[in-house]
Amino acid sequence: MKNSLGSLLIVDDDRHILEAMADYLRRLGYRTETAGNCHSAIERMQEYPFECVVCDVNLPDQDGFHLLEWASKNQPETAIIMLTGYGTIESAVEAIRIGAFDYLTKPVIDDELNLSIQRALGQRKIVEENKQLKAQLDQKYGLGNIIGRDYKMSKMFDLIESVAETRTTVLILGENGTGKTMTARSIHHLSDRRDKPFVEVACGALPDSLLESELFGHVQGAFTGASHDKMGKFLQADGGTIFLDEIATASQQLQVKLLRVLQDREFEPVGGTKTHKVDCRLVLATNENLEQMVAEGKFRQDLYYRINVISLTQPPLRERVGDIPLLAEHYLQHFIEQVGKQMEGIDDEAIQLMQRYSWPGNVRELVNVIERAVVLSNSKRITVNDLPDSIHKQIDAGNVAAHFAGNNLKSALANPERQILIEALEAHGWNRQQTAKMLGVNRTTLYKKMKKFEITFEKCNS
Repeated sequence: MKNSLGSLLIVDDDRHILEAMADYLRRLGYRTETAGNCHSAIERMQEYPFECVVCDVNLPDQDGFHLLEWASKNQPETAIIMLTGYGTIESAVEAIRIGAFDYLTKPVIDDELNLSIQRALGQRKIVEENKQLKAQLDQKYGLGNIIGRDYKMSKMFDLIESVAETRTTVLILGENGTGKTMTARSIHHLSDRRDKPFVEVACGALPDSLLESELFGHVQGAFTGASHDKMGKFLQADGGTIFLDEIATASQQLQVKLLRVLQDREFEPVGGTKTHKVDCRLVLATNENLEQMVAEGKFRQDLYYRINVISLTQPPLRERVGDIPLLAEHYLQHFIEQVGKQMEGIDDEAIQLMQRYSWPGNVRELVNVIERAVVLSNSKRITVNDLPDSIHKQIDAGNVAAHFAGNNLKSALANPERQILIEALEAHGWNRQQTAKMLGVNRTTLYKKMKKFEITFEKCNS
């Protein structure tokens, strides 16, 4: 019968002591089994995953250290408590070194044994909770949470995995809403700094005077309102990763300080003279063209070269239309669980409409559209009627007018189909087989349409 207190194995060659300990622990509510020698104990452990083993050092076949070494290699999650009637400091140290949780000397006091077992089971519970938490973090911040099969996304995934384990500065480029923060978190989570802090700073959200204090801290009296010393984000990120979003908004003065941190890993707080040294990895992001800003004198060239060591480009959603069904389905399931609604999916017509929309707000906008549809929909499936007016208006008015552009009706109707084919081909790196599969047609049909609309890689990329 399973017991809530935990499962124990008691190992001792003295039958009287063995039964006395087992009876005492069973009365307390533990599921308790026994073994009289090392060989028998290991056999029992192979049959059942005990949470804790209480083992005497002196056994008739092999000593308890043999069982401890076996458990350390084969069942490291099982807590081992060693017992001996001939306790010495040396043997206790050796037992702990090999991996014992505790070392008790006979005759063992009942309460002492129970306390040691409770502590061992408590630590095991903490380890299990940490594993679950790590699994949740892997799911939340690992690459698996960045949705995309598009070849541009695949290239980005490869680059993330390549740079994650280094301490190289990474610059993430991309429009608003493309997921730059998630990428920064994934870089940190895949690195050897994952157990250290990840500190995010939205540079564009603060006035320049406050941003400097936010990053580097300040000393008491540095400015009006500085009533006490404040630790900055760089010190908070020591040992981990600091993510500076919207870096293009930093002033020239702040850029000088950032350059020094990047070069020397040191700085002084605002109003202070003490120099702080930090070991943190920098990840930066921007939706601006920094190269153009350098040419215009708005961004320091030396800082640009310093931060542009490895750059990742987050493609806008309109350039990876093949990922829209994946993203839509992923966030649909997320919001179904959150809202508690019973829904079956998204109509093909709604997906096709979303694939023709330009998504100026990128993935962030798509997330909002799916959440709105889940909340407002009265049917089991999301239909075109559940999509906001902004999508309908752009396609019904703007796109049709743009495609017509003075042409006759026949060519006006052909233009949207040609554009959809080009976007689908680009989304799959011009792989005809994958494109045909995504569009739901065979390769022969795709070839015929490409020929009809004079679509070739050379023409479309010249």
